[in-house]
Amino acid sequence: MKLYKGLVAATVDALQQIFIKSRQADKVVEQVLKSNKKWGARDRAFIAENTYEIVRWWRLVKYAAGISKASDEADFWNIVGTWQIIKPAHLRLESDNILPEWIEFEGINVESVIERYQEALDTRKIAESVPDWIDEIGNQELGAKWDTELAALNRQAPLTIRVNTLKSTPVDVVALFGEDNCVEVPGVPNAFTLKKRQNVLNQEGFKQGFFEVQDAGSQLIAPFLDVKPGMSVIDACAGAGGKTLHIAALLQNEGSILAMDIEDHKLTELRKRAGRNGVKNLDTMLIESDELIDQLSETTDRLLLDVPCSGLGVLRRHPDTKWKLKPEFLENIRKVQWNILSTYSSMVKKGGKMVYATCSMLPSESEEQVKRFLKAEKKSWKLVSEHRTSVSKDGFDGFYMALLERKFS
Repeated sequence: MKLYKGLVAATVDALQQIFIKSRQADKVVEQVLKSNKKWGARDRAFIAENTYEIVRWWRLVKYAAGISKASDEADFWNIVGTWQIIKPAHLRLESDNILPEWIEFEGINVESVIERYQEALDTRKIAESVPDWIDEIGNQELGAKWDTELAALNRQAPLTIRVNTLKSTPVDVVALFGEDNCVEVPGVPNAFTLKKRQNVLNQEGFKQGFFEVQDAGSQLIAPFLDVKPGMSVIDACAGAGGKTLHIAALLQNEGSILAMDIEDHKLTELRKRAGRNGVKNLDTMLIESDELIDQLSETTDRLLLDVPCSGLGVLRRHPDTKWKLKPEFLENIRKVQWNILSTYSSMVKKGGKMVYATCSMLPSESEEQVKRFLKAEKKSWKLVSEHRTSVSKDGFDGFYMALLERKFS
């Protein structure tokens, strides 16, 4: 593909904002794409795809470029140029690796780049482009599975939607996109993967609340909670509420949902989404202290704890996460998870159930937290079932979910 300097410059700018200013990749790309109204669909696709690809393969590309730390604009031009050279081989595309004769690419030696790229493929943490500590802990906790899961986390995630059954039907939503473009996800009701990547958020069907964008793995969590119309449900770590909205659909707008979070702006966004989705049984509550949790003791039939985590199960959607995560964050988040699980569980009525869920590949954030809880609360709680999705086998994001039931005695 012919390179255009303006598009490459935009990509360089985006990468500088992500790696020097530590801004979120999705926010940066969104802002950059809005900066020039003259860009067409192909131009925007070039900027977005190349930015995300380089973020995903950051360590590998830097190694091939012979750059240990990118610190100025010249380094980023070198990195973008290097990616154009190795991209055809790495992504198995039909293309050449000839760069235009721009002054910004003058210092790039194609043969040296290819030689370093081939050398990098012999070392997993460089070839799969992860920091040392993530590769070490992944190998330590997952063993032989880490190789295949890590490789899968570096593939582009599919675009999956969930039909909002409060407002539409699978037949109607498929008609919006065309039968040839929709692939039903086996084992996940009302989930479809779209073959053609597109900005569905601007479509009228989305604005009317007929569907939501949600990974198939994420769509398994609300049904795992075993909700039935008429029940009271608390989603205690609701965030912007993708799973809350799914619960509302499963309740068929009967019963009640209380969505809670420690960040008010997320609850504000959730209320907007709920209005679009036709949800009528939702209340929201800002968690300002543990006293609030005590006041809700034994008040709900079902509790969802989709706890904060490392996000290592969704790296294919948020590849910049791996460059921002630190080992101390993982240590701290495990403590937060334990505090939520051991404290918030009191809100469940006797005979009620809760789901503890993470979007992490690591057992230390998932299975081991549940085992610890059951050991501490063996007289009060029992494990009903647990499930883990595999990025490599299922093609879903990496989620863990455990269904627990509070005993009557």
